[in-house]
Amino acid sequence: MTPPLPPPRRRNGFWAFLCVLGRGINVIRLVVINLVFFGVLFALLLLLTAGVAGSRMERAVQDNSVLVLKPRGQLVEQYSIDPLQRTLAGLSGDEPKQVQLRDMVDAIDAAAKDKRISRILLLPDELQGGGFAALREVGAALDRFRAAGKPVTAWAVNLDQGQYYLAAHADRILLDPQGGVMITGLANYRLFYKDLLDKLGVDVHLFRVGEFKSAAEPYILDHASNEAKEADGYWMGGLWDSYLDEVAALRKLDPSALRADIDNLPQTIASTEGDLAQLALNEHLADGVATRAELIAMMREAGVPADKKGHNFRQVDLSRYIASLPTDGNAFEPGVAIVVAEGEIAGGKQSPGSIGGESTAALIRSAREDRKTKALVLRVNSPGGEVYAAEQIRREIALTRAAGIPVVVSMGDVAASGGYWISMNANRIFAEPNTITGSIGIFGMYYSVPNTLAKLGIQSDGVGTGPMAGAFDISRPLDPKVGTVIQAIINKGYRDFVGNVAKARGKSYEAIDAIAQGRVWTGKQALERGLVDQLGGLGAAVADAATLAKLGQGYPVRYVETPLGGFQQFLIGLNHSASVQVMQSWGIRLPTWVAQLPALAPELQLLRSAKAGTPNIYADCLCTPR
Repeated sequence: MTPPLPPPRRRNGFWAFLCVLGRGINVIRLVVINLVFFGVLFALLLLLTAGVAGSRMERAVQDNSVLVLKPRGQLVEQYSIDPLQRTLAGLSGDEPKQVQLRDMVDAIDAAAKDKRISRILLLPDELQGGGFAALREVGAALDRFRAAGKPVTAWAVNLDQGQYYLAAHADRILLDPQGGVMITGLANYRLFYKDLLDKLGVDVHLFRVGEFKSAAEPYILDHASNEAKEADGYWMGGLWDSYLDEVAALRKLDPSALRADIDNLPQTIASTEGDLAQLALNEHLADGVATRAELIAMMREAGVPADKKGHNFRQVDLSRYIASLPTDGNAFEPGVAIVVAEGEIAGGKQSPGSIGGESTAALIRSAREDRKTKALVLRVNSPGGEVYAAEQIRREIALTRAAGIPVVVSMGDVAASGGYWISMNANRIFAEPNTITGSIGIFGMYYSVPNTLAKLGIQSDGVGTGPMAGAFDISRPLDPKVGTVIQAIINKGYRDFVGNVAKARGKSYEAIDAIAQGRVWTGKQALERGLVDQLGGLGAAVADAATLAKLGQGYPVRYVETPLGGFQQFLIGLNHSASVQVMQSWGIRLPTWVAQLPALAPELQLLRSAKAGTPNIYADCLCTPR
């Protein structure tokens, strides 16, 4: 009889726990791997299927289609929303809240020559922001479309003055019966923080040159200075005069009558018992009222065929139309390079939608070193920022000219202060009449917090090796002698700014100083004072650059931008392809909240790059009216 086997030896409790934990981790690992594998496989099959259908859609912009322009969000020179966020928004059915100006203009110009596009329907009431210069570029493209014999219809529920400025370029403006037009005029009201900073015990030390350099006033005053009000009133008055003249010309109205109607709104609204749509008709700001269903019927009556389902009219939207356009076949020939400089100017490398002293300078350098670049256009839309970062960019412009490549600046909505700094060394400067520019002046700010610390029961004390040791310790009061040093640095910076402008513009120091002092001008006012060479948009600047480079006809135009990685290119291609639209038509989309995730970390602007314990020197302008 064989002896019985000994009972299995029990493992120590700790080792048993580790074994169970290991088996659990292994199971989870296998589940995750399988989920990822089959998820990726499903996504690839879905994209492949949708891509086949999408490619058919892209090729099938049908004859007698209406190009529907429905810009949502801000009109920008360059996306500041990264490719992942744009793609997530597209996949969730929530379009990104930015529209590139170049996409709008290029699509309209292409549609003017495209026999498949019979007309444009403009739906501008979801357009937010966008300065008057950018809107003027789009309006000029709509005028070219109309000159090709194709009509433009604008329809909206409600139109503010920026949206109406664009809609005025249409042949007909239609409003929803419950809608209206609200034009109020321009304003530039700021928040002032002095009282708050006083309560917190924060001492703000401002050093500036320029009687009208008011960008930092909110930190040292509790109200706008008289000089700021005088200067703002002048340039905003010029901007508003241009607005009224252009709208009146487009709508065949008398500018003075238009101004009176706007100013007397509280009285005139009583005549229609609060009906803004009827008031717009009475004042000839609109041509008719129509519901969306009536708008569709009008399109059908005008000869536009029905869509496939028979409920709407045949149409193509902006993103799908752009995707259907052919690429430039001569992109590798010598031509004009465009570098976009949009946003605040900050040091180092910045992402698209901001200007980096290193990153933007690198783009200009890349364009200069490319043999295909025969001329460079710098498209500027910036209120300025850090002085040294602006100087880095200016030096690259000067080097580009020294290399025999002509440089032309095209100013967008704003090219003021540091925005003018990076522009001044170009061969020629173009601006729109309603561009905001000038503001030639600089300022420095320094913060110290000894009173803040005292409120918390904290004191600072110690010794230094000399009177300047620890001079920029923010826990100590600023020594007046140190303030003298900072002001001397600011004075020198102003002299450099004015002197460089005088040299670049062929004028005396005194002549530029008289129109500098931090004062803001419109493009038209700047032309009268010799700060710009010609009024015109980006297209005029590109044509002028090509002429300076003796390029002749048929030259390519390319944008020089930070290279995207393969994954980013895939995301952008996916977002602009018709595959996304096919997937959405099948009801496949991400939850809308997914697109909002990247927005949880809002971007800081000027003070984002401010350094504690050192004077921060800026050429900046808070000069965007609302």
